[in-house]
Amino acid sequence: MFKKRQEQNMSELDDTLSEFIEEWRIMRKKEEDDLARLKAKQAKRKVVRAEEEQKMKEQKKLEDERRAKEESDTKKREEEERLRRLEEMEKKRQESSKKAGEKNKRDGDNLSSIHAARGEKGKTKEQLAEEKKIALMVRVAPLTGLENMQLTGLCSKAEELWKKIVRLETEKYDMEQRRARQDYDVRELKERQKIQLRQKALKKGLDIEALTGKHPPKIQVSSKFERRADSRSYDDKKNLFEGGWGIMRTEEEERYWKLKYEDFSTRTKAKLPKWFGERPGGKPGQYDDDDSDEDEDRDEDEDYEDGNKTDSEGESEEEEEDEESEEESEEESEEESEDEEEEEEEEE
Repeated sequence: MFKKRQEQNMSELDDTLSEFIEEWRIMRKKEEDDLARLKAKQAKRKVVRAEEEQKMKEQKKLEDERRAKEESDTKKREEEERLRRLEEMEKKRQESSKKAGEKNKRDGDNLSSIHAARGEKGKTKEQLAEEKKIALMVRVAPLTGLENMQLTGLCSKAEELWKKIVRLETEKYDMEQRRARQDYDVRELKERQKIQLRQKALKKGLDIEALTGKHPPKIQVSSKFERRADSRSYDDKKNLFEGGWGIMRTEEEERYWKLKYEDFSTRTKAKLPKWFGERPGGKPGQYDDDDSDEDEDRDEDEDYEDGNKTDSEGESEEEEEDEESEEESEEESEEESEDEEEEEEEEE
């Protein structure tokens, strides 16, 4: 009996386990299918993203190439425009130099050289080399049409070039001579300046080469033979040497005067009383703007008069009281005298 029940339980347990295993297999298969679908979707998305990135790279490359081409075209146009302007300026300069008169040639050359030096001072080597190249392009015209020339044409062209070479060599020699003359003038002017500075140093009692250096000499504010070294700075000693002690004393006196003036301005002013309508020490007929004193005097006079009035009124009242008391005393004395007379008559 027990054995049958145990077998029955085992069979039920096997059925339950088989059901659970079947459900687990179904779920496992479903999860694997979902995972495979997600992996396929992810791979597809990677492919799409790679294609989009490739398209974006190509588009960016095309955009960069277009921008670089536009920038290069713009720079090229600007360079051509600048070269054209420089060529025009060079041509105009050559024409103006040709039209200049021989009378003002030297002054004009000197002035032009000064202006050229000032203009070239702020330029770089590359800019100067480029301007030189443009000037040579304008001045040295290219030889064209030599293939179609005959012997006479070639001879005339050679003669023209020879004359141009001679003219350029002549101008070069003149420029070298002018440069040498200018160098001599500069050296002479420097020597004159040095002589003047030496004379100026001798007049001031300085060393003969004190003012000929690059920097001006320092002012000798103390003797170099002093035994004790001064701890003050050079600026402080120079300030005292150039009159700084007098300036300090003047500043101290000015400060002291301002202090005393403030004390004097804030003092209590005591004025003298007026005498017959005029204040002592003042000029006759001078306007006195101090009305407060007059008001005070007027108030004092009024108080004095009021006091006199009150005193007189008090005295009059006292006199009236005295008179009344005297009258009463007289009446009493008369009554007493009458009473005495009546008593005497009765006695009689």
